[in-house]
Order: sequence, then C-alpha cells, then structure tokens
Amino acid sequence: MPGPLYQFLQQDHERLDDLLKRSVAGSPAVELGPYALFRAGLLRHIGMEEKILLPTARRLRDGEPLPIAKRLRADHAALASLLVPTPTGDIVATIRDILAEHNPLEEGAGGMYELCERLAAAELEALIARLHAAPEVTVAPHFDGPRVQAHIEKLLRDRSESNRGDGTGSS
Repeated sequence: MPGPLYQFLQQDHERLDDLLKRSVAGSPAVELGPYALFRAGLLRHIGMEEKILLPTARRLRDGEPLPIAKRLRADHAALASLLVPTPTGDIVATIRDILAEHNPLEEGAGGMYELCERLAAAELEALIARLHAAPEVTVAPHFDGPRVQAHIEKLLRDRSESNRGDGTGSS
C-alpha cells in the first residue's frame, strides 16, 4: 500500500498529466492556459524533487545519492529545457514521451518515492510538510532564441546517454 509521500507525489503527477492532456485536447495548436498551469506545476514538482527529496535521500544514505538520481536529474534537465520555448505539438509530444519513461522510475515498485518513504520513515511527516510548503515557481516568459533548440538537443542527448549508462534501459 503506497504511503503518504508516494500518494502526494503520484497525485501531483496525475494532475500534471491531466493539464498536459488538456493543453492539446481537440486542437492541433497548444492551448496556452492549461499549458501554463502544467509548465508552472512541472517546474514546482521538479523543484520539490531536486531541492527536497533527492537531497534528503542523499543525507539519509550518509551522503550517497540514490542509484537512480543521475538519470532523474538528466530527465529533469531535459524537461525543464523543453519548457523554455513557446510550446508546439512536437514539444508536447517529447515531454509526454519523457514523462512516460520518467514517472515509472519514481512511482514504480522500488522506485524513488517508495525508497524515499522507507528512508525517511522517522521524519516522514516533516518531509511531506516540506514538500507541501514548496513555493510556487516564478515562470519566465517563453524564449525562442537561436540557441534554445541546440540546448534542448544537447540535454536530450545527455539524457539518452544517462539512460544507457544507468542499467534501467535506454530511450
């Protein structure tokens, strides 16, 4: 039975998935209202994992990061980079593809959420309170400058290399 940390973060995944679906429902153009909520929500979710969950797990493992941390961070970097330019159908499709591989690494049996819940058992309530209190993210306007696409492509390559080297499969 999933515990409260798992449930909180998994429900946030579901909320974000719904917003992303709504941003492309019924139209070839991306609906900017739901996408803006998705974008801000995903950046907050990534922040919770990067600034609270992964550092807590590392501390509770005597300074040793979770084995999956490198891959999760590569995914987070790629996702964040995809949120920079004005959204297109191709960008949304790439985000969905990454999340389809990424979320099971966190939610699956033996995934990050289960591991963190076990590691933080003695301080689970405090950890969940910190996650709930994570601030909303200030979101910059979209930027479509000349180097944005090159940066995205580099982070997607880095992610692919990370996936091959972590023993959890390749993309």
